[in-house]
Amino acid sequence: MKFITTNFLKVDKTLFDFINNEVLPGTDINQDNFWNKFSKEVHEISPVNKKLIEKRENIQKQIDEWHLANLKDKFDKNKYTQFLKSISYLIDEGSEFKITTTNVDDEIAKIAGPQLVVPVDNARYALNAANARWG
Repeated sequence: MKFITTNFLKVDKTLFDFINNEVLPGTDINQDNFWNKFSKEVHEISPVNKKLIEKRENIQKQIDEWHLANLKDKFDKNKYTQFLKSISYLIDEGSEFKITTTNVDDEIAKIAGPQLVVPVDNARYALNAANARWG
């Protein structure tokens, strides 16, 4: 992989070129302005993201340890559920809510279609998935 350094960010060259040559043209968004604002957002959210990753790693460590400690025991769903709640992996269900997003195209909001998961680094797979969704 080759990386480009821009606005204190290290960006994969393929992504950098894609944004600059395929995404931004025709949007009236200046490349320098985009990368400057994107860099600010990345650096602003990075500490929050780091804390979330640390929390996830801590929870995963506790789950791994629980499984090792209970390896020989017969699986007890209630005991396991209580454990997952005790480490905040599972939380109690909240109150009823309704999502009220506006200005969403019918193709997304109302028309069911295939939900394909594809590797992001294979453009052909992504194109096939989009074609399967919208033809």
